[in-house]
Amino acid sequence: MKAIVFLGGGRITSALIAGLRLAKFRQPILVHDRHPEKLQQLRRRYGVMVEADLLRALASAQLLIVAVRPDSVGRLLKEIGPHIRRDVAAVSLAAGIPLAKLRTGLGPPVRWARAMPSPACRSGRGLTALTFGPNLPPPARSKVRTLFAAVGQVVEIPESRFDAFTVTFSSSHGYHALATLIAAAEFIGLDRKTARLAAAHALADGIAAWREGNIPLHELLQEAATPGGTAAAVMASLDEAGYQRMVVQGLRAGLRQARKNGNQRTAASAPGLRTK
Repeated sequence: MKAIVFLGGGRITSALIAGLRLAKFRQPILVHDRHPEKLQQLRRRYGVMVEADLLRALASAQLLIVAVRPDSVGRLLKEIGPHIRRDVAAVSLAAGIPLAKLRTGLGPPVRWARAMPSPACRSGRGLTALTFGPNLPPPARSKVRTLFAAVGQVVEIPESRFDAFTVTFSSSHGYHALATLIAAAEFIGLDRKTARLAAAHALADGIAAWREGNIPLHELLQEAATPGGTAAAVMASLDEAGYQRMVVQGLRAGLRQARKNGNQRTAASAPGLRTK
């Protein structure tokens, strides 16, 4: 039986499979990982097929999803390269590693795409960036789009913008802001339950209202922050402290890490197959 085969059974694989199950995605899914406990957990939780033997997993692949950490990609490609004898479409989820390096690490007959899915795909509210190698045929592109569209919105962007998208779209920004706002609210006197309610409304409900409405963002900012009011005082203080500068600094740090991932030797050995 041909299946969508995930190489790596870590967090992003779990999130994608959860979203695919929620969407009642019907194509067979098989997961390979060197850690039996991860495979058993995925099989129990989602009913997917699992395969501890890498070569048997490869033989089942209709579409190959490389879902390992960037520093493990080189070792994995080196290991599977001699065993791929037929045309296969592969999708890398590894941040920072460009298509050119993937093609160097594992050349024809493998044809590549890159995808960067959000862990929010677990709930069907994901966002995935896609970029395709020039030799990936239209039917394979369609399969890749269909897979990720099942768990949320899909956007195709040039690879030159892929790393900037990666460091900007992460749901970690929202989680980090939420945790920070909750902690700050507790510091000024709110109990934890009320702090969580207030902070979640400030971030999640306000942004949802913006996305679902048609009012420009600058107008919503003016509406929420009346001159002389408390919200205006908070925003002015954050701006004075360098809030935007700190966010830019954080995104630049992410870009540096992506470039560091991309500069690794794709065929280099690594200590083990470590999953996301």
